[in-house]
Amino acid sequence: MTHLTTPSEATSAEAAAPADVAPAAASAPTTAHAPQRTTRGSLQAKPLTLDELRRLTEAGEIDTVVVAVTDAQGRLQGKRLGAQFFLDDVAGHGSEACNYLLAVDVDMNTVDGYEMSSWETGYGDMVMQPDLATLRLIPWQPGTAMVNCDLLWTTGAEVTASPRQILKKQLDRLAEAGMSAHVGTELEFITFDTSYEDAFASKYQGMTPANQYNVDYSLLGTARIEPLLRDIRNSMAGAGLYVEGAKGECNFGQHEITFRYQQALKACDDHAVYKNGAKEIAAQHGKSITFMAKYDQKEGSSCHIHLSFRSADGDMVMAGDGEHGFSPLMEHFIAGQLACIEDFTYFFAPNINSYKRFVEGSFAPTAVAWGFDNRTCAFRVVGHGPSLRVECRVGGADLNPYLAAAALIAAGLHGIENELELPPITEGNAYTTDAKRLPTTLTGARDLLETSEIAKAAFGDDVVRHYVHAADVELDAYNATVTDWERIRGFERL
Repeated sequence: MTHLTTPSEATSAEAAAPADVAPAAASAPTTAHAPQRTTRGSLQAKPLTLDELRRLTEAGEIDTVVVAVTDAQGRLQGKRLGAQFFLDDVAGHGSEACNYLLAVDVDMNTVDGYEMSSWETGYGDMVMQPDLATLRLIPWQPGTAMVNCDLLWTTGAEVTASPRQILKKQLDRLAEAGMSAHVGTELEFITFDTSYEDAFASKYQGMTPANQYNVDYSLLGTARIEPLLRDIRNSMAGAGLYVEGAKGECNFGQHEITFRYQQALKACDDHAVYKNGAKEIAAQHGKSITFMAKYDQKEGSSCHIHLSFRSADGDMVMAGDGEHGFSPLMEHFIAGQLACIEDFTYFFAPNINSYKRFVEGSFAPTAVAWGFDNRTCAFRVVGHGPSLRVECRVGGADLNPYLAAAALIAAGLHGIENELELPPITEGNAYTTDAKRLPTTLTGARDLLETSEIAKAAFGDDVVRHYVHAADVELDAYNATVTDWERIRGFERL
């Protein structure tokens, strides 16, 4: 399908977008900025080959290889291995890890109810099988390389609940239809002049944001933390990501760094490396950043996803001679997104906190609608001709990129295979229309996913059950927790 033709079009078009907007809240007290590390300068690095890794290891320049998988929460997990051991034993055969990695809560507690992993089955091993095409240097950690891995059972069968395997299954379906997918993800975060250790010790209260006012597009505001932003940008370039740029956002201390679109699997691998690496680099600066979808009552942090299909030969398939400049395939593609987004919302908003971002009259969508360059809609069409693409605005910064991208591809295929008719375009304010609304709670999204025949057909019953149970785990943990809000509200006055 269509090719995103220019480096800036896939992601920096959205870099111009305001962050999700909500009612203002008071800023945290101002404190002095922490001392800054010296930043690393780097051009975009090429992928690291196994022969190059061997040469760097023999030269003593690389001593550690991180083997990483992405868990159900979208986090990198894995091991740090000696580089020589990786070359001798792991590169070709993989390394084993406990199968509970996809069956724990956010605190890494073992949780009952998962089919793939339990006390009854003995919590056996999975194989982390390196995808050597992802081998890269990690400039922010001395002498370190990293490789993303697929998850296999010790029999060699794929672990179907693995987010990377779920995306690869949808990419295989797309390839069978003669197409490939390009993806650009845009991840917002909030930066604090408080270390992770101090934030934890204070129970995340009284933290100082890196900016004390709205710095959307403000060069002065971004300059305040440019040592950190520059270090992240250059470090990611050294890890093989194609950096576009950085800009301030609306919430205090909120920023966004954007990267060029890539083939879908690489884009999601890069997303996971960036999200983990940005936290590590922030810690080295004595700062902390959060990717919570909704940190406070001000602007939420989104992960808008740009998606484009093109043919196996590289020809554009979304643009055409029809209304709006669409091909019939593009019309079916958008119709599929609209038909599936309610059932698939969990994959874009997987946590209790995710749903607090969906605020009417904000830049976070609530209406199941599409429009041209219309940021009030769940799906925003941008570009033209070869750059024509769809931006999904539903996701928060806490999403798992593999699951979200897989959901978008599956929805597009559902529309194409069933030749769904394109609903009318939304012009003006989608918040005031009578369009259907996205689920407003995790419970609602969970129930829609559990009963979705579309999801079961696309991902398999076992995958749907796995992530419905993940939602149950999150809901049970939240419902069992007594919050500060409850104490303040009820200690004396109730």
